[in-house]
Amino acid sequence: MDETDQRLISILRHDARKSISDLALEIGVSRGTVRARLERLEREGTIIGYTVVLRADAVALPVRGLTMIEVEGRMLDRVTDALVGFPEIEALHTTNGRWDIVVELSAQSLADLDAVLRRLRLVPGITASETTLLLATPRSTRARL
Repeated sequence: MDETDQRLISILRHDARKSISDLALEIGVSRGTVRARLERLEREGTIIGYTVVLRADAVALPVRGLTMIEVEGRMLDRVTDALVGFPEIEALHTTNGRWDIVVELSAQSLADLDAVLRRLRLVPGITASETTLLLATPRSTRARL
């Protein structure tokens, strides 16, 4: 990845909806160059998707928790792929130590969180889990506008 690719990615991190024309103008290359670079970065797996970044309070759900997950053998990729489909999961981290995955969850109620945890435990490859409720957040780097 060269400097042009890095500039392209940096601009997209701030505004992934910029047009190819605007990207080309800002970087100082042709639209064809931008299109080709984006296609290559996507094909190589450097760019794996585009998303919307929300204000933290835009969809804030009142019940939040951290779930530590132990995964059987070499099932980490399969479990991770399954968990990505859970809309209640705000973030998913692989880690070392006793637990293989740490998941940040949110739900509307304790009953909803319980239902998510029940579904989570049914994912093939998950051998154990432990959940801790988050009571308050005195400090966060997530935007609250």
